[in-house]
Amino acid sequence: MSFLLFGVTALHVLILVLLFVATLDKSWWVLPDEESVNLWYDCLYYNTSQTWVCSSVSNSEWLVAVQALMVLALLFSSFSFILFMCQLYTMERGGLFYATGIFQIFACLSVFTAAMIYTVHVSEFHQKRAPGGRFGYCFVLAWLTFPLSLISSIMYIHLRKRE
Repeated sequence: MSFLLFGVTALHVLILVLLFVATLDKSWWVLPDEESVNLWYDCLYYNTSQTWVCSSVSNSEWLVAVQALMVLALLFSSFSFILFMCQLYTMERGGLFYATGIFQIFACLSVFTAAMIYTVHVSEFHQKRAPGGRFGYCFVLAWLTFPLSLISSIMYIHLRKRE
């Protein structure tokens, strides 16, 4: 039983780390000259004029939605982990971790929606400013946290507390 608890806890910590990196790091979109763009502030370097052109992402409503959903996923997953630890020590023997699983499902749905919105609308924003480019590793991490958090939420829903 302790191995299962260690595995569930390690998976949840891994999900939290991946969500933190995906939300806060700056590589959601990689430009052809290997510069990267993040979710929070968009700065591009133009070689022709040797200047940086920075713009706020608040001009794009869908990018603000992606920001909000990623932060929400991080909060749901963090609250789910705190709730799991509290339930682990206070819940009666034989109880199920339904609340923890539900909050983890909310995190799963939030990160899925954010990654889907970014996938659909990325060409509208980045292709106009700098043609070319590809998705960065933070985008891949966001998609990776989706199935991991789904698996974690299913595990929490079926997990029973034992002595």
